[in-house]
Amino acid sequence: MKRWLATIALLLFSAITVYAQCPMCKAALTMNREHSKNKPTVGNGINKGILMLLATPYILLGTAGIFFYRYKRKQQNAG
Repeated sequence: MKRWLATIALLLFSAITVYAQCPMCKAALTMNREHSKNKPTVGNGINKGILMLLATPYILLGTAGIFFYRYKRKQQNAG
């Protein structure tokens, strides 16, 4: 258990700063999507990139949760 806590503490304290999308970038993408109804490639590309960046932490935490659940269940069945 101490190993898990040490790992979690290490991950929390080693987090890096990330930059959010600025309001001007958001306005530029909105204008691009409004003016080119047939081919809104820039706005859609940026939005898909943002969704990919948002999904990654949830996928990692979900995977870690599944492994932790299986590990604990295996320990209970063995002991």
